[in-house]
Amino acid sequence: MHILGFSVSAENWHWALWEILWLAGPSAIILFTFLPETNPDTILLTRARRLRAAGGSPYLKSQSEIDQTNLSPKAVAIEALWKPLQLNLRDPTIAFTSIYTALMYSLFYSFFEAFPLTYTEIYHFTLGETGLAFLSTAVGFGTALIAYWVYLYFWFNPRIVKNGFGPQEDRLIPALLASTFMPIGMFWFGFTAREDIHWIVPSLGVAMVTFGVFIVFQCIFVYLPMSYPAYAASLFAGNDVARSSLAAGAILYSTPLYKNLGIGNGSSLLASLMSACVLGVWILWYFGARLRARSHFAAK
Repeated sequence: MHILGFSVSAENWHWALWEILWLAGPSAIILFTFLPETNPDTILLTRARRLRAAGGSPYLKSQSEIDQTNLSPKAVAIEALWKPLQLNLRDPTIAFTSIYTALMYSLFYSFFEAFPLTYTEIYHFTLGETGLAFLSTAVGFGTALIAYWVYLYFWFNPRIVKNGFGPQEDRLIPALLASTFMPIGMFWFGFTAREDIHWIVPSLGVAMVTFGVFIVFQCIFVYLPMSYPAYAASLFAGNDVARSSLAAGAILYSTPLYKNLGIGNGSSLLASLMSACVLGVWILWYFGARLRARSHFAAK
């Protein structure tokens, strides 16, 4: 079988899965331990339970508990399954962000199949050296993290303190530039992955792609709940289904894509899709307020 683009024998596949869990485990523990709860309903629910346990009235309940007592299985199913789909079908802003984040996810996951073809077959890396090539994604994400923090600390937060929150589309300003990094990085990666060009050159293209992915993700995932606060959970549910589904498909289509078209042409095809999304980000930034005014779901 293949895991993260590499062949794994049947008797060793469970060790590969354990390695993936070890990578994800520390992040999950840190988030679970240190990330504060911000959902008002959950905070009030916890407070009500604590007051009842401390000897308060057994009839003391939070609003979410009261609402849930009147929910039928049909209402729960509609809220959990139909609402995310409805949001994407009836709101063009939500539909675009779901498609865009799905494409970004599939772009990133395509590297799991492109890297063995690039670094093993073109640059004759060993399996271990090909694995180290994935550090280029860490360079991109790390640089983006620093850049986004600098933007928030020195420009965005001071402006909020001085002038207030402003229009929701201000959250998309970093994405206007960062969205261009993905198509540029993919063209860069595809057409520099040649034996006569040093391997670090296409790796820099990969770093550029992941830089753009991180920044645009941050902007979209702040913009959506701020614009549609009442439907934040359904928004992220629908978005997660879209990007996870396309990412899973990327593992299947990437190898035939790159083998039939070549690394250069295959990367160009994906870069062209991302180029169209750059225009979508600018349209969303410019017309977002008008779209939200017509939406049935956006906060007015």
